Amino acid sequence: MTRKEKNRRILEELERLYPEARPALHFDSPWQLLVAVILSAQCTDVKVNGVTPALFAAYPTPEAMAAAQPEEIEAYIRTCGLYHAKAKNIVRTAQILCERFGGEVPADHDKLESLPGVGRKTANVVMSCAFGADAIAVDTHVFRVTNRLGLADAPDVLETEMQLMRAIPKKKWSRAHHWLIYHGRQVCHARKPSCDQCTLAPWCKYLGN
Repeated sequence: MTRKEKNRRILEELERLYPEARPALHFDSPWQLLVAVILSAQCTDVKVNGVTPALFAAYPTPEAMAAAQPEEIEAYIRTCGLYHAKAKNIVRTAQILCERFGGEVPADHDKLESLPGVGRKTANVVMSCAFGADAIAVDTHVFRVTNRLGLADAPDVLETEMQLMRAIPKKKWSRAHHWLIYHGRQVCHARKPSCDQCTLAPWCKYLGN
């Protein structure tokens, strides 16, 4: 079986397994998603979803957040970890949105990456989930699962993303991102993957090794 055929079968099975896969973070606007993804760094989506309702009720817009002090934001996000840096980044990001982008989150990858606390993964998530762009955001689950399966064979997240962009049809990039996250959370766990329950086993590089 060629690698292209194996990749096709893996993607077909992931789509069959997780047809309803969607973002785990709760948000109602690009602004809310941007803040939530910043908060999710080294933190679970469950914890982020636990703090954002009160945070967004108090600071519903970039304008409101831009007028806050980081110490005020810290009180809401303390359970998310790294809250000192995250609070500073969120406030400064809000200020930049107001100063440069009319209070709107830009639908532009490079402009997103120019914001404090926003790296390539965060920009990809916002472009995909908020603006419907084709993008693959490589988080820890996507990195682990794709390199185990053999969809990628890369030492870091950037090279993994580049390889996935070649291995996965562009129209499936965003959906595949969510399929892979679901598989990483439900089956292909970091410490002890449930290989005996995995229907991707026939094509899995990790299991083959």
